[in-house]
Amino acid sequence: MTEEPAIRVQGLKKSFKKLHVLRGVDFEVERGSVFALLGSNGAGKTTVVKILATLLKSDAGTATVHGFDVATRAGEVRESISLTGQFAAVDEILTGRENLILVAKLRHMKAPGAIADELLVRFSLTEAGNRKAATYSGGMRRRLDIAMSLIGKPPIIFLDEPTTGLDPEGRIEVWETVKQLAAQGTTVLLTTQYLDEAEQLADRIAILHKGTIIQTGTLAYLKQLLPVATVEYVEKQPSLEDVFLALVGDTRATGSEEVSDTASDGRAVR
Repeated sequence: MTEEPAIRVQGLKKSFKKLHVLRGVDFEVERGSVFALLGSNGAGKTTVVKILATLLKSDAGTATVHGFDVATRAGEVRESISLTGQFAAVDEILTGRENLILVAKLRHMKAPGAIADELLVRFSLTEAGNRKAATYSGGMRRRLDIAMSLIGKPPIIFLDEPTTGLDPEGRIEVWETVKQLAAQGTTVLLTTQYLDEAEQLADRIAILHKGTIIQTGTLAYLKQLLPVATVEYVEKQPSLEDVFLALVGDTRATGSEEVSDTASDGRAVR
């Protein structure tokens, strides 16, 4: 017997008056995988997430999350998921640790302080745990937001445009967090409009365009859809992200080594 997928969507449709947002969406998400719903603004990504999270009712079609029908068993679905929206939902007046304790208490968890401390360690926020969230960088706030969403250990997490508004360093911090979640067995449904984000994180990618899925598959499969280009000479140039991190210092490094390189005009960059 094959294992029931973590998420199954069949023929999902949704309209707002005369605006047809979803026109029959179909996809499945395997348990313990990262699935990227890739599309431009207005493609319908957030509408799909809201339906799966029981925040919105579809006009037609069916969807199950963790084996529960979103229309008839909404309570069980909500107990199985966590949703992180486009903007971090942290209380800036509270410290990072206080934010985590508050959510743990609201979910009636035992030993909320211990849960908070464990998550601070897990998301590399221990040193900032007693600082107010208002002092956090964008990447730190997003990590705290994701940590809050994991209280209660939901098997499925929805990340709706998780790196919106973040600088390059913040985006990389969130990417590392998502990779850790997947490594620990959490099923992640990620919506994004960034091609590199889907390429970096997803086991499978579904391209949503004008309310329908036009293609689904692994990155390798999607690349095979286009013919291989013939290249006679390729000069690899550093990406803007490489340049940025080299100039400001890669915060992922633990050491304090000076970054040095040579610019295209021969000037030393330090």
